[in-house]
Amino acid sequence: MKRKLLLLSMLGLFWTGFVLAQGSPDYKGGLKVKFDEEGNKYMRFISWAQMQATYKDDVSDDVAKTDFLLRRARVLMFAQINKKFMILTHFGLNSLGADNADPVGKSDGAQLFFHDVWAQYSIGENHAIGGGLHYFNGISRLNNQSTLNIMTLDNNRQSWSTLGLTDQFARHIGVFAKGKFGKLQYRVAINDALTNGLDGRDVTDVTKVGQDVAVYAGREYLGSRDSGKNYAGYFEYNLWDEESNFLPFKVGSYLGGKKVFNIGAGFFLHPNGAVVRNASGELEGQDVAIFAADVFLDMPVGEKGGALTAYATYQSNDYGNDYLYNAYGTGGMFYSHFGYVIPGDKTKMRWQPYMGFASNSYDAVNDNRNVFNIGVNGYMSGHNAKFTLEYKNQDYITNSGVLTLQAMIYL
Repeated sequence: MKRKLLLLSMLGLFWTGFVLAQGSPDYKGGLKVKFDEEGNKYMRFISWAQMQATYKDDVSDDVAKTDFLLRRARVLMFAQINKKFMILTHFGLNSLGADNADPVGKSDGAQLFFHDVWAQYSIGENHAIGGGLHYFNGISRLNNQSTLNIMTLDNNRQSWSTLGLTDQFARHIGVFAKGKFGKLQYRVAINDALTNGLDGRDVTDVTKVGQDVAVYAGREYLGSRDSGKNYAGYFEYNLWDEESNFLPFKVGSYLGGKKVFNIGAGFFLHPNGAVVRNASGELEGQDVAIFAADVFLDMPVGEKGGALTAYATYQSNDYGNDYLYNAYGTGGMFYSHFGYVIPGDKTKMRWQPYMGFASNSYDAVNDNRNVFNIGVNGYMSGHNAKFTLEYKNQDYITNSGVLTLQAMIYL
């Protein structure tokens, strides 16, 4: 009898997931399994995939102008046995294409890995503490961006401000606290810094790294005692509708489903996170300090499904003296984007044209990195089924552009 009940439950669960996946009007939180009548004991599953086709005109003759890319393939699940205890697990892969795929799926690029694994304990209704591999980041809203509902094609790259430098794909191993006091929400964390970060330059090599030029490798060269920990926090005030802070992932666009106006500020501090070689040839640590302030607006416009989304942030980046590596550098950053959902029937295709602009200044060079993007989202079922067409131009040393078409489904 128990086996029959279990089989019927599994069949019902599958059918429920299938029905809910048919359209956002019926999407009520995804695939959720309740283990008690009150709904305090449950497990929820979320899965999403993003497939891209890109076109680049400014490539050499022996390189294809068009490529296909599995941008993201993810599975996220979380569960609680009661309202006080929760565990979350999130795994998947990113940016799988012809150059990093493997004949039998064994290359690094083809491997699944954990994005998040953390447990948390609730203290009352409004506060919680936890630890693990987590995404309770500081600095800005975009440093905590969800990849399910980004308004633009992808997040502003420089806003994931420590990705791969001191964390695993924007996640740190550490402890966090999060919650709210009225309309003021907060998240703070103390984390271990990554030892083998992406900045693999040898700071002792005089031919590659200049004197007093910082390399983000403090823990590697100075040890975990002097450079082992970093500290982060983000605080935002909800002037209108209150956003959920149950999970750390910030919504990119509500498509008019909420009336949100938030002002936020955050920080990231890593004592001796960077290291330089001084005139005597000795290694010295330098503190990494990043601060940002931002504002986010998302609201319905009119009575026919129109909606406005706008965001702006200024960020001060100090990665150490004359630091410059890939997308990151000591200096300042301004970023903003704007989008508008054209009024129409919510049960049919909806369109959202948008544009974004970023300007990054670096102490080490005279040129700014300016990035402009313009695109349109087509929502077949809200964020659960959409496609995006975007043109992105970057002007930094050289001028380059890329046209991308992305299809995304999440259930």
